Amino acid sequence: MTRHAAWKPFGTVRARLTLLYTGLFLVTSTILLIVVNLLLTSALESRVSSVVEDFPPFGELPAPRAPGAPGCPGCLVRPEVVDTMNALSGAVLRYQWTVSAIVIAVLTVVSVAAGWWLAGRMLSPLRHITATAHRLSLSNLHERIALAGPRDELTDLADTFDAMLERLERSVDSQRRFIANAAHELRTPLAVQRAAIQIGLDDPLPARLIPVREKLLTANRRTERLIDSLLLLAQAEHGPDSMEPVALDALIRQTVEETAADGAVMGVVITSDTRPVAVAGDPVLLGRLLTNLLQNAVRYNRPGGTVHVGLTEAGVLTVRNTGPDVPAERIAELFQPFRRLHSRTRSADGAGLGLSIVASIARAHHAALAARPNPGGGLELTVRFPVPSTGTEPGNRRAP
Repeated sequence: MTRHAAWKPFGTVRARLTLLYTGLFLVTSTILLIVVNLLLTSALESRVSSVVEDFPPFGELPAPRAPGAPGCPGCLVRPEVVDTMNALSGAVLRYQWTVSAIVIAVLTVVSVAAGWWLAGRMLSPLRHITATAHRLSLSNLHERIALAGPRDELTDLADTFDAMLERLERSVDSQRRFIANAAHELRTPLAVQRAAIQIGLDDPLPARLIPVREKLLTANRRTERLIDSLLLLAQAEHGPDSMEPVALDALIRQTVEETAADGAVMGVVITSDTRPVAVAGDPVLLGRLLTNLLQNAVRYNRPGGTVHVGLTEAGVLTVRNTGPDVPAERIAELFQPFRRLHSRTRSADGAGLGLSIVASIARAHHAALAARPNPGGGLELTVRFPVPSTGTEPGNRRAP
């Protein structure tokens, strides 16, 4: 049994604080009532004994007393009177213990309710800190907890988080600027190299230099695609700068038309079945997500295979293709950068970043990504987008 499962009945700090408050109250109140009742018992028994001793036994004459002296000269006490007084003392003590037990039971319920309320009041700033921390991502690092209230340990904790978020925001902004500058600086010499290769090594060329030119152009294009993919991956990890309604069904139809040519080259047929759905997101990033999914489904297929794209009204996107068998235990590797099923990729047809970019874009749009192998070979990828409860009218949805 895990630690979390062991603490499941009282797994929250609020519940444990309530138990602590209630336990301390029960211990102190029980000790107090027991001490009070024992003292009352001793005092009552002592008082009854002293009263009985002031009277002579039945049948004996009292000793003479001075006028005005305390006591009851001439009074005789019968045995049944003594029994009645003892019985009354016992009844009073039993009543006292019963009332004490009832009071403890009632106060226990009251202490549980009061402890739960008090613990909730004390932990409300902590819940605010936790909710803000859950809401924060790379796209909204500018937000702060900004906990108000008296200076105490919780406000110090919130201020520490705010200071950490400020440092993290500066670091992320610096990283974004570095990636943008590096991409620009790398793209420029690559464009110059491509132009030099295409122009400087133009026909006519000796036959032995033609393969060299093609290899140089292939390596140049692959490097450019790699830089573009890395820049897109960094942008996806950061998240969209702004969210807007996007007609996902229209975007799917556009992407299918653009990818159909690549599928026709390999003899792969692409079909689609979509329903009108609008999701909040970045149309450029969502378009790249669909492009990568379809290109992956076409590239890792078999000649004459099929690719099916489906979209339900609940915002569930499914891309299913035929192809080679995919081990279920190796599916997680497909979403890691520069990873394929069996080794790190160094091929010229891709950089191994397609599905990792898909995973990053899905996370940035709060969508759930899942994959499973098809029984006859190939893969089925599912992306569940959060769909607003009050959807935008189809005529007002913006198609990218």
